Amino acid sequence: MGVLIDRNTRVLCQGITGRAGAFHATACLRYGTNIVGGVVPGKGGTCFDVPACSSGGGPDGKDPSPACRIPIFDTVEDAVRETKADATMIFVPAPAAADAVMEAIEAGLKLIVVITEGIPAMDMLKVKERLARAPETRLIGPNCPGIITPGECKIGIMPADIHAPGDIGVVSRSGTLTYEAVGQITRRGFGQSTCIGIGGDPITGMSFVEALDLFQEDPHTAGILMIGEIGGDAEEIAAEHIRRRISKPVAAFVAGLTAPPGRRMGHAGAIISGRTGAAASKMEALRAAGISVAGSPAEIGETMLRAMGRL
Repeated sequence: MGVLIDRNTRVLCQGITGRAGAFHATACLRYGTNIVGGVVPGKGGTCFDVPACSSGGGPDGKDPSPACRIPIFDTVEDAVRETKADATMIFVPAPAAADAVMEAIEAGLKLIVVITEGIPAMDMLKVKERLARAPETRLIGPNCPGIITPGECKIGIMPADIHAPGDIGVVSRSGTLTYEAVGQITRRGFGQSTCIGIGGDPITGMSFVEALDLFQEDPHTAGILMIGEIGGDAEEIAAEHIRRRISKPVAAFVAGLTAPPGRRMGHAGAIISGRTGAAASKMEALRAAGISVAGSPAEIGETMLRAMGRL
């Protein structure tokens, strides 16, 4: 068990007939995720055909059920009414993605995972304003790999085979570094409770602080790994929050130590502006809060396990 999602989570896929949506919805279903419907305006009443899996892609290594058909609805409201869904993942193209998020909020979904990248900042400001009036809804992303509770459910694009059930919670701004860290932890014989990719855009939904609180309150999480990067002050805010509120062992890594100021490094939010956003200052703040900080990507897993007294 982990946070936010489990094997009982009922998931929609907005944009299920697009290339990315179809591919990843199929992968999530084969992992064991309970995908109950898709949403594509104009295609309501049709179905998305999922081929049978012959690769042992389920969370237990066994083949899931044979080919199945996922019903498609014109609106999220229709899908929620018919399927009782409580979560959605969004693969809608960037120009329409914010509207897709708004629709999911209005339909009362508790968890919205936005994989889409390149959503205009002004659109995300409107989404944040609407979210402030929907405290029961949590948004993960945009521009993120999603969330996975290993062995139970995955909503997003992360490679399932590197994850293993365990008690280490992971929250990260970087998808690729999440995979690297998870792989290191799994190879050492330990697993993860839940892994959350919060995204690397300047304006996102869930913050480090929110994820940290979820892991702090989760009885199945014994330690927390936080992966940050240059840009903004989210890591400094998280460091202070950890110092005051988090009692579980925490380890961290911050990418971009050699990044030059003023140049965007991958994610839209990964940029050093003026005197803020540098990796060195973030690492200093984390260490000052008593957090174990890895010196390089190759040391992330080892640093986490040492913080928990497992090495």
